[in-house]
Amino acid sequence: MAQLRKDFDKFERENTKILVIGPENARAFETYWRENDLPFIGVPDPSHSVLKLYGQEINLFKWGRMPAMVIVDEWGNVRFLHYGQSMSDIPENTEILETLQFLNSEAEE
Repeated sequence: MAQLRKDFDKFERENTKILVIGPENARAFETYWRENDLPFIGVPDPSHSVLKLYGQEINLFKWGRMPAMVIVDEWGNVRFLHYGQSMSDIPENTEILETLQFLNSEAEE
């Protein structure tokens, strides 16, 4: 999440809302958000309902929920999907920002 915070202003310039969904309960999420002063939205998902909806993997041998990144357009269509194979397998911000720029230019046509 520090990676997303680092370029938060760039995501805003691409008219993008960041929504982080995690397995913790609401209290743990609120505490983490407050302690880390995160500028984007965090949603607790202790029942894993969103995880199941998007098919995100849980691997107990690799510390639990594998990272996933999904870009959903304003109509609810998935436009980009990345499932991590390890906890560090997260797309770089530059890749995501390039994808957003492409999607935004596509929408303008």
